[in-house]
Amino acid sequence: MNAGLDDIDRKIIAILQADGRRAYSQIAEDLGIPASSVRYRVQRLEDNGVLQIVGIANPLTIGFNHLAMIGMRVRAGTAQDVCRALRELPETSYVIVTAGHYDVMVEVICRDTEHFTDLVTRRMHLIDGVVSTDSFFVLEVHKLAYGWGVGAVDAAETARLDAAGGDDHRRMDQRGHR
Repeated sequence: MNAGLDDIDRKIIAILQADGRRAYSQIAEDLGIPASSVRYRVQRLEDNGVLQIVGIANPLTIGFNHLAMIGMRVRAGTAQDVCRALRELPETSYVIVTAGHYDVMVEVICRDTEHFTDLVTRRMHLIDGVVSTDSFFVLEVHKLAYGWGVGAVDAAETARLDAAGGDDHRRMDQRGHR
């Protein structure tokens, strides 16, 4: 998907990663292009699956106190089907196929230990293809980043965006949540 991105697309992405609520008119002013161009480009990036603009809630403030990574071993040839089933579970926030000790890794967010136990033992273990799971409760998060890979906004631009109020993405509680 990267083949269709130009420098303006990359700059728009970087700006929105720093402040997803930044007005198109402000982005347009920063980049010296019409607001209609920003609107069109953002829509195109969203339609092509390059960009997704979402609100991220702090799970600790809305009643979810258990964050865990789960490593899964699955029967040969079932990883894709297992991932499809896992992504349908509302507790999963990250589902990937991996190479190495585990075939699949899943990040889950649960209300409490009972919720987590139900999820793993009564739902995940019953997914056809799952052989075993190892759970890793997250005790502390030291980095949680959403602005990776575009590289078109330099350090001076990032500092300018921060000074203009776009630094909310860096304010996180001790567990690394917004």
